Amino acid sequence: MIVVKFGGHAMKDENGNFAKAISAAQKAGEKVVVVHGGGPQIDAALNAKGIVSQWIGGFRVTTQEIFDVVEDVLVNQVGNEVATRLGRAGIKAQAVSARTLPTVIAKRRTRLIDGTPADLGFVGDVHSVNPAALIDLLNHGIVPVVAPVSSDVDMKTGLNVNADFAAAAIAATLEASSLIVMTDVAGIYRNWPDKDSLIESISARELESIKGGFAEGMAPKVQASLDALSFGAKAVRIIDGTDPDSFASALAGTGGTLVVA
Repeated sequence: MIVVKFGGHAMKDENGNFAKAISAAQKAGEKVVVVHGGGPQIDAALNAKGIVSQWIGGFRVTTQEIFDVVEDVLVNQVGNEVATRLGRAGIKAQAVSARTLPTVIAKRRTRLIDGTPADLGFVGDVHSVNPAALIDLLNHGIVPVVAPVSSDVDMKTGLNVNADFAAAAIAATLEASSLIVMTDVAGIYRNWPDKDSLIESISARELESIKGGFAEGMAPKVQASLDALSFGAKAVRIIDGTDPDSFASALAGTGGTLVVA
């Protein structure tokens, strides 16, 4: 079982390398779940409506107006596009919303990664995962393509959950052998932006001890990696999704930054 977080600039994938790698994984007997982001698409939709986003600590402050745009873009646009792209490559895939299944239940996030209190609006922190619908799809040979919008514990309020955290929680619940996080850098750098400081492998314990030093954009990915491992995922690999060969390498067990328990 492999869970893949697919998002950002990696989603361009003009040569179809992402689909090819997933097809290869399936042929090797792996079940695959894709959890997608969609930051660039959300930005474009908000800009078209003249809505300005505010970011705090790597999180988009989410008003109800912004949440409605986020949900529409992720569920009705991005998820369907990813599933369609996989389908063209001969992969059975189905776009699903983590809110409407429901799969991911969340509660409002009130603190940043470093513990600083913050009013982030309708931003969610994963509370629990119900994997039943995902398991059913997987058992029918279908790749679930999951949009990370979620329900509050009241099952009424929608919350914007960071795709990295949603992927981590799903990977942990499914006891995935690996969580692969596709980003737009080669992995975790000990001293960003020094590219010579790329960490090839690190233990969760050591990463926990240095996590406070990472820039805002990388902070959620680092915390998601630690969360996934603490709740049962076997390993997390953070890779450069803009590199057409990186995902295939990750499936083969190389490249990027490997974080282990």
